[in-house]
Amino acid sequence: MVRLFGYVDVTDTAFIVAVLSIAFNPLFWNVVARWEHKTRALSQVFGSARAACYCLGAVILLLNCVRSHCFTEAMKSQPRLEGWDYHWTYYSGLAISAVGTLFVISSFSALGFTGTFLGDYFGILMEEKVTSFPFSVLDNPMYWGSTAIYLGWSLMHASPAGLLLTAVVAISYTIAVLYEGPFTEEIYRQKQKGVKSK
Repeated sequence: MVRLFGYVDVTDTAFIVAVLSIAFNPLFWNVVARWEHKTRALSQVFGSARAACYCLGAVILLLNCVRSHCFTEAMKSQPRLEGWDYHWTYYSGLAISAVGTLFVISSFSALGFTGTFLGDYFGILMEEKVTSFPFSVLDNPMYWGSTAIYLGWSLMHASPAGLLLTAVVAISYTIAVLYEGPFTEEIYRQKQKGVKSK
């Protein structure tokens, strides 16, 4: 790992922008979603919880495109690891990205748009916890699938900077899960209390 750091210029502007973009995204959507849960301000502005959730989802998708662009630009601005510039590394990365894409797409399919993009914070609750694939295999498969896509992308480009940025993605998602998990569980606990008291 120390050897990899020798290939990465952490002071490079593109690298710094990528780190900031990676860290910003989950911070943004968690702050906005909690604010919405507390105030219902977005629902009021957009006329409904569903419209507000779709708007936030669109912003999150746009931010994810920006993050991916910054990630790619940071990789391109840094040296490649010559020892990894082989077909087996490329195809290993491609396979990891494919598995990550499977987790992301199947998560979205299982949750739907509002389930994926924090609908529960808007009061749009799922009837029950999703336990079908990929949730039967992995907790938070959307996050870990996305991380796998970045890992695969880094291997495909033999990029030490990409690997380091993938670690930043994994750390950001780990923090997001620690932040989101208990809050989301509390939302559904309150729902259950409301159902039982009726």
